[in-house]
Amino acid sequence: MTNEALSAEATEFLRERHLATLSSLRPDGSPHVVPVGFTWDAERRLARVITDGGSVKARLAAGGGRVALCQVEGRRWLTLEGTSTVSADPERVSEAVARYAERYRTPRENPTRVVIEITVDRVLGSSDLFPA
Repeated sequence: MTNEALSAEATEFLRERHLATLSSLRPDGSPHVVPVGFTWDAERRLARVITDGGSVKARLAAGGGRVALCQVEGRRWLTLEGTSTVSADPERVSEAVARYAERYRTPRENPTRVVIEITVDRVLGSSDLFPA
């Protein structure tokens, strides 16, 4: 499903305050799954996760592989899949922090913060988020 196909219900679900899991692959092929807060930029088809630059999730995402963000509440779920990049660029990190603060809360200061950016090319979700 492309970004343009997101229903009003799915878009609203992505605005609600929920945590998600970020899944990536370790070098041995085993999954690394961690809870994260994230933001969705519908215009750019970009999901963002802020984290410490030394975290395992940042190191794995820096490899540019495929990742998945999955948000669940009760029977509703939505997965955003795509390719990850990691940036320490101050402007990109600042934008990610501002978006995170809007959705969740202002994060604590972290001089080694980076942003994981996921260019989303596939969206999956529960049927109530994508009515026929």
